[in-house]
Amino acid sequence: MHELSIATEVYRSCRAEIDRRGGGTLEQITAVVGELSGVEPRLLVYAWEAVVAGGPDEGARLAVQWRPARQRCPGCGPVAEHQPGTWLRLCPGCSRPLLVEGGDELDILSIGYEPKPQPQEMTT
Repeated sequence: MHELSIATEVYRSCRAEIDRRGGGTLEQITAVVGELSGVEPRLLVYAWEAVVAGGPDEGARLAVQWRPARQRCPGCGPVAEHQPGTWLRLCPGCSRPLLVEGGDELDILSIGYEPKPQPQEMTT
């Protein structure tokens, strides 16, 4: 399950960004996962829960936005939706080779965290 190594790296990246901003507790991140990225969203969420369990950010949530890939004919334009896991090689209208667009995303879209309380200055 390579989702565990991906979840671990996503956590490290988020933790580094929070620390760069002065620290705090991670609450939620939103990640974009494309159909062609080779990542299964449900497994990524499951792996994420294991990564944050027992640590300072336990309970932090991972929300996944799914991005499908699209097929387009250079002559006819967009091709109707395909069945999951199947791809047409040729346009059903003109038999030209189809192009595949998008679906390869694997990005952190947003990080939500509670900033670390800053010590108050003492006045005299």
